Formats: sequence, C-alpha cells, structure tokens
Amino acid sequence: QVQLVESGGGLVQAGGSLRLSCAASGRTFSGYTMGWFRQAPGKPREDREFVAATSGSGFSTDYADSVKGRFTISRDNAKNTVYLQMDSLKPEDTAVYYCGADRYSYLRPGIRRPSGYDYWGQGTQVTVSS
Repeated sequence: QVQLVESGGGLVQAGGSLRLSCAASGRTFSGYTMGWFRQAPGKPREDREFVAATSGSGFSTDYADSVKGRFTISRDNAKNTVYLQMDSLKPEDTAVYYCGADRYSYLRPGIRRPSGYDYWGQGTQVTVSS
C-alpha cells in the first residue's frame, strides 16, 4: 500500500509560479512511476487530464503538450517526494491537481490514463486568476 499526500496548491496570478509536492509513504518509492493529473470541477476521475509523469529513477519524463515548456516534473527518491514546478501559469491551468503512483518503474504506454495508476492522493487546488 502507498499513501500519497499532495501540497503546495493555492491562488496565483496568471504568469506566476507554484511548486506542488507529493509525499509518499509505504513501499519502495523508486519502484513506482509517478504522475500528475488535473481534474476540473464536476468531472469524474476517469476524465482526469494527464499533466506529467516520471519513471522510478527520474531519468525518463513525459509531458502533456499543454504544459510542455512551462511545467517540470522531478523526484527525490531519498525524500519519497515528487514535485511539479509550474511556471507561466494560465487561467486554464486552474484545477485540482492529483498525484498518482503506478507500480511499474518504467513509463508504460498507459501512464497517460488515470486507469494506469494504482494509488492516488487527495488532491490540491490550484487557481490561476487572470
């Protein structure tokens, strides 16, 4: 079992930055691919939008086109934590952001879908004002 806790969300103006963190407890953190997704209000879990993912080692990453060049995913396996640095934020980035853990350490084809993840955190709200 893996427990995930997100933090770092908040209210920021367009063009600003935020850094999200996701702390994990449980089994070997480096054995999991970690991903960030976001969910608009009223949308079900199945409609969560892929944002970014990183392999267990952190050497491989993947980004949605909508955030490429603005967001950076990283992880510190010694601290059991994955981060999402978000720069040049836009109002359309407003959502609840969730981190997920996939029990495979490499980036599988399914890591862009919510169904590809075994564990989820409770989410953290990010609001970008115009």
